[in-house]
Amino acid sequence: MEFVEPKVFLIGETRIIEEGLQAYLDHVGAPDWTTDAPSDSERLCEVYGRLCYRSFGPGLNPNVTRVRQGNKPYLDHILDVGHGSVVEHAMLNFVFADVSRVMTHELVRHRAGTAMSQESLRYVRLDTLSAYVPTHIRESEEGMEVFVKTFDQLEGIQAALAEAYGIAEEKSFDRKKKLTSAFRRLAPIGLATTIGWSCNFRSLRHVIETRTAPDAEEEIRLVFGKVYEVVKDRYPNLMGDYEVVEADGLPWVKTTHEKV
Repeated sequence: MEFVEPKVFLIGETRIIEEGLQAYLDHVGAPDWTTDAPSDSERLCEVYGRLCYRSFGPGLNPNVTRVRQGNKPYLDHILDVGHGSVVEHAMLNFVFADVSRVMTHELVRHRAGTAMSQESLRYVRLDTLSAYVPTHIRESEEGMEVFVKTFDQLEGIQAALAEAYGIAEEKSFDRKKKLTSAFRRLAPIGLATTIGWSCNFRSLRHVIETRTAPDAEEEIRLVFGKVYEVVKDRYPNLMGDYEVVEADGLPWVKTTHEKV
């Protein structure tokens, strides 16, 4: 078996279509509106917030005589009042690699505001098995011995099944798919896999808050601690209200603006 560590890759993010935004600003009567947002995601969230109140400038809404200037003060206010629907508009696209199916089974519970695409063991045949080893296993020499021995046995079973059915020489992809699907029933839930996860910022904040908390499972805490490290400086006006404290050797990412 191979020991692995969960990895987080940010591979995509929302981009504004400049001509479309400008056409809307012309339409609403604010052709010269600008913002100091550090990313398109933060600019987009500000646009949708201001759209709700027509607050791109004084006078556009007769009820509004002055407006809050600057992307950070504006988004700070959005988070403070819990106007969470505004931050649903911007999306992020991640790949989580070398994570267990324990972790992905927990991740898929967070369905609202997300999309997921996971590596399929119906199509991807196993040979070498890899896994993240949790701290409590690593702390015990005897526990590690049992863990490694079990994975080695399961790895050997995959090789034995492949040989028994001659899958390497099989010409029919349909039969390969069916055999691979059958073999996966003897794969452990701790097996490392890859999942693509896309989310809006409202969902991202919720998952970071709940899954880095001390009562969450170790591996998903590790993954979302890494997710926070990826996003905190890239989107400072949407993610800058957090503080990080250590709990059981892992980061606990906390905010006073919970459940925005």
